[in-house]
Order: sequence, then C-alpha cells, then structure tokens
Amino acid sequence: MTEALVPELYCRDILQSLKFYTQTLDFKIRYQRPEEKFAYLERESACLMLEQPTPASRIWLLAELAYPYGRGVNFQIKVTAVDDLYDRVTAAGLEPFLPLEEKWYRRDADQIGNRQFIVADPDGYLLRFFQDLGSRRD
Repeated sequence: MTEALVPELYCRDILQSLKFYTQTLDFKIRYQRPEEKFAYLERESACLMLEQPTPASRIWLLAELAYPYGRGVNFQIKVTAVDDLYDRVTAAGLEPFLPLEEKWYRRDADQIGNRQFIVADPDGYLLRFFQDLGSRRD
C-alpha cells in the first residue's frame, strides 16, 4: 500500500530516534536501510520516515539543519487508545509538551472532539496523538 502523505524527519541519531519511536511510542519498523541510516515506521495507519543525514545522503534542505529540527510543525496522529500511549510516554520519564486533555474544535456548525496530548521526539518534532471523540452540534 502506498500512503498519500508520509513525512520524512531528519534526526541527529537514528538509533536514539528508533528507540524512542519503537519502544516508547510503539511504532513498528516496516523496513529500514541501516547502511543509509533510514527507517520507515508505522503505527496503526500512521506512517513516517526517519533519516540521519550522512555525507553520502541525498539531503533536501532549504537552510542549515539546526536543533530543534521540528520548529514550526506538529504532526497529528490518530490512535485508538490515547490514554494507554500517554501512560507509556510518562512511564518512560518523558514530560509531555501538552498534557492529556479533552479539546473540542469548531468545524462549521459542529464541534469535533479530541482526547489528545503532545510529546516532542528527540529532535524536537512535536507529535500530537489523539483519539477521536466524535462530533456534536455547536
């Protein structure tokens, strides 16, 4: 299956990032190219790629890559059990950027609900995990 959108995130240390994504966030490695310091990950129906730039890499950057890499972006990722994932994150000793909350957003004449939290990955990318609470009339 080919997804319509898969972000590729540069990282400083592919092994540290893989540990964070697989052990803490329960992503699975779909495939990887260790010689290129690259991995394709998935969790439920969400996918992303990680790559540690090397001198031999094809790197597409508009400016110098400086920490935190994830400035100005957060990725919303739908999960089925957000409370369980939040517990995994806090049990790993991580401080969420945004603690677990229930938030309702206006969408035209309705509101859509998310139970959500945000955690930063080792390179500063913000990951907003949410569980859908449905919709209600405004």
